[in-house]
Amino acid sequence: MRDFDRGLNERGRRGARLIGQHIRDHGVKWGAVVASPAARVVQTLDEALPGVEGRYDKRVYLADADTLLDVLREAGEADTVLLAGHNPGLQDVLFALIPPEHENDLFDEASVKFPTATFAVLELAIDDWSALGKDIGKLVHFARPRDLDPTLGPEA
Repeated sequence: MRDFDRGLNERGRRGARLIGQHIRDHGVKWGAVVASPAARVVQTLDEALPGVEGRYDKRVYLADADTLLDVLREAGEADTVLLAGHNPGLQDVLFALIPPEHENDLFDEASVKFPTATFAVLELAIDDWSALGKDIGKLVHFARPRDLDPTLGPEA
């Protein structure tokens, strides 16, 4: 099976549902959803946020941070964007957007492990997505499925 076609296993579906409930409880409303069209991302969004519609963009599949930033620059009028993709690109976006003076305990956790179905909320010092650049963000929320249910942590 090609990597692109690989879906979620039951553990992944459980983690997606759990983080989806956490996201809903967090109360963020998305102006836009941009996601990789890979099967596991589509399934994660379906499990986590049923009914949420997004734009599936092939550029997000296994993209590096620069490509992901380019995709986000096209977000248009959306106030908030949910970006669903893959690592190491998503973790590298954090490293690109958060300057050393804004690193905090959440950033330290994200630096160590940014696994499947992780939910990170960044505040960005921009008025328009086209102005997105390096060192303009703050990580204000970070949650992994294993933070919400330790049985979803690394297998012993």
